[in-house]
Amino acid sequence: MFLSAALGVDCLVVSFSQGLIFTSARIKNSSMLALTMGIFQAVMPCIGYYAAASVSRYIEPFSKWIVFAIFTALAIKFIYEAFQEKEETVCCIGLKCLIGMGLATSIDALGAGVNLHLTKTPLVFSALLIGLASVVMSLSGFWLGNFFKKLPSKFLEIAGGLILLILGVKGLF
Repeated sequence: MFLSAALGVDCLVVSFSQGLIFTSARIKNSSMLALTMGIFQAVMPCIGYYAAASVSRYIEPFSKWIVFAIFTALAIKFIYEAFQEKEETVCCIGLKCLIGMGLATSIDALGAGVNLHLTKTPLVFSALLIGLASVVMSLSGFWLGNFFKKLPSKFLEIAGGLILLILGVKGLF
């Protein structure tokens, strides 16, 4: 349960930043985001579990840089778009963005899967618990962020980008 909560925190924070940004199709966006986060968070421990020795040797030395690069790219995109003229409202989160956020938030879960294997912890129950916690925390984060929409949208987009950037830097340390 503690592992599920720890892995779900990144989902909550990323979803909070998305909740700050989106003004339309909120139910669709929050659902797509939560489902993506839950799937990635549940699948990555399984991959780590079964590829414990071989995958972790190659990914672990670079994992913090991979997380940093993905979150930084997303943060730059959000901040850049905050200063662009808006012709229409963004109505949904794009597939590339969903996959990027899902990967970036679940790299830690890959390492957790290695740990689950090494400690001989049951995989199926753990993966389901991690996925469920991530869905719940992602939905909570999105709607909490949406609650704070009273601030000007440019500020919210910059804040969302800065949150993602902070997560990327956090991944380095």
